[in-house]
Amino acid sequence: MSSVRISAASKRVAALLASALVVAGPALAQTPPAKPAPAQPAKPAQPAQPAQPPAQGGQPMVPAGPTVVQLKPEPTQTDWLKICGEDQAAKKKVCYVTRDFVSDQGQPVLAVAVYDVQGDPQKVVRFLMPLALLLGPGIRFGVDAGQTTAGKYAICFPNGCFAEGTVKDDVINALKKGTTLNVSVQNQFSREVSFQVPLTGFGKAFDGPPIDPAVLEQQQRQMEEEMRKQAEEMRKRMEQQQGQQGGGAPAPAAPAAPAQKQ
Repeated sequence: MSSVRISAASKRVAALLASALVVAGPALAQTPPAKPAPAQPAKPAQPAQPAQPPAQGGQPMVPAGPTVVQLKPEPTQTDWLKICGEDQAAKKKVCYVTRDFVSDQGQPVLAVAVYDVQGDPQKVVRFLMPLALLLGPGIRFGVDAGQTTAGKYAICFPNGCFAEGTVKDDVINALKKGTTLNVSVQNQFSREVSFQVPLTGFGKAFDGPPIDPAVLEQQQRQMEEEMRKQAEEMRKRMEQQQGQQGGGAPAPAAPAAPAQKQ
């Protein structure tokens, strides 16, 4: 039996990825491309901008480059997770390989899922991105120093927004052999931010067997039980803290007022 451990964050990501698949349609990889917008009339040429004044010391000012955010796998998720199922509407097998990633401080940042629909030459790469990013410019993603692919945002939830792009086998092969998946976006100040996602283990998971559904269900039940215990322990600690701040045990509740006669 598989020993893959699913973190609480991974479970939430998997649920959101599945729900977004339902919202966006049974076979995203088959969604026809949008019609191109009509050509806009050419704008008049703008006058050349004056050169930036030199900074102190006589050196010209150099525009700041993108902000690079290096990510690491979520610690309790030991590897990429492959899940397969049947698309009841399309009557096709759908598999996706997913993993979530955190910052150096352990804060959840984004998740990646690569969808493979049986018989479809295109694959869908979907990202659960953090909030406070510009949606209009979309995203660009590529492996190491290779060619990048454009993606666009599809839907947002309170804890993040989904962005996706379609790729073919050449990008999948690059993901299998590559070291880093670079995901470029723009923040609320229109500045470029590049998330660097490690790809270690992706190829093995993509080409390997999916996790046993029975194992997945069992681990989900165990995770739900662990989360319930954690919530109960937190509740008890809060009650103890409130009792200490009040100088002892909390006062007994006042008796209920008698019902008024009609």
